[in-house]
Amino acid sequence: MNKENRPLLTIAIPTWNRANYLVKNIEQIVSQLGELTYPTEILVSDNCSSDNTKDCVDEFLNKGLPIRYIRNSENIGPDLNIAQCFNQAAGQYVLIFGDDDLLIDGSLKHLESLLARKNYGVVSVRAYGYDFDFRAEYPGGSEKLYEFANSNEFIIKLGKFSTLISVNIISKDYLQGVDANDYCGTNLVHIDLIYSAALKAPVNLYVDSYLVAYKRNNSGGYSFSDVFVDKFGAIVDKYIDSGLSVDTKYKLESDMLIGYYPYYVLRLRLQGTEDLSIAYSRFNARFSRHWTFHCFVAPIFKLPKGLAIIYGAISVFIGRVLTGDFRRGCAFVWVRLGKFIRH
Repeated sequence: MNKENRPLLTIAIPTWNRANYLVKNIEQIVSQLGELTYPTEILVSDNCSSDNTKDCVDEFLNKGLPIRYIRNSENIGPDLNIAQCFNQAAGQYVLIFGDDDLLIDGSLKHLESLLARKNYGVVSVRAYGYDFDFRAEYPGGSEKLYEFANSNEFIIKLGKFSTLISVNIISKDYLQGVDANDYCGTNLVHIDLIYSAALKAPVNLYVDSYLVAYKRNNSGGYSFSDVFVDKFGAIVDKYIDSGLSVDTKYKLESDMLIGYYPYYVLRLRLQGTEDLSIAYSRFNARFSRHWTFHCFVAPIFKLPKGLAIIYGAISVFIGRVLTGDFRRGCAFVWVRLGKFIRH
């Protein structure tokens, strides 16, 4: 594609059998296209859905909307579908965007203005979960921008948000010649792309405001400890030889043990989503030298279930306060309380 006609941004949506969510996602994007100055590409990579995904996308195409649609002849799995999104994207920047996520009102124009400022390696924004109405459940708050000339400091600031696929916008300019297929097999293709671009770029941007809404508790089918402890840890280890410092690794792990893992281990105790002993062994093997593991996470595994739930709730609360997620937590409780009172 001619550089002058190259989209500033590609919003690439990997999807499979979630037509209803996909339609809401695309409608929310399309409603904001008229505000933009630069061309933006919408790319849908359909992993051979058996529902009415194709019919829904065809309706958008028949209206002349700027969507590029790829339909795989067979289900190639989520990793390869995500990799395809990145490889096929024509934009200078790529946002690989979950099919059940939403760009909140006005966020696309705001993102455009940020992306046009400089040639960032990665631009990361914040997301909040919603259950019923993404507008009513918006946590609010002001915005702060953090530019990082030091990529290690950026990766620490990014922390747990590197695991969220829909909040990290990656520049292809710093990944020329990269085949995202090489990163498949972890369920975390996007983290390799984020770290690779961030470590190569002279500057990265963290946007401390909520621009993305994600449907809460709408994914699964994998072992949390396998993906987000073992496989995530292996990715972090790999970049020690590519510019990530050992101190950054330790600080990143410590922050996640405070502000990320307690919530999911508490869910594990509440819902029994995977074998407790196997999950604990993975955590212990990876984090036993961290005092934060023994303080914030291990007791949720080891205490009797009733005490573990109380301890876990306290750990989650403290972690949210320490990592700046308190406002989001309060918004969640407020909406749930209002729903309870009305019923």
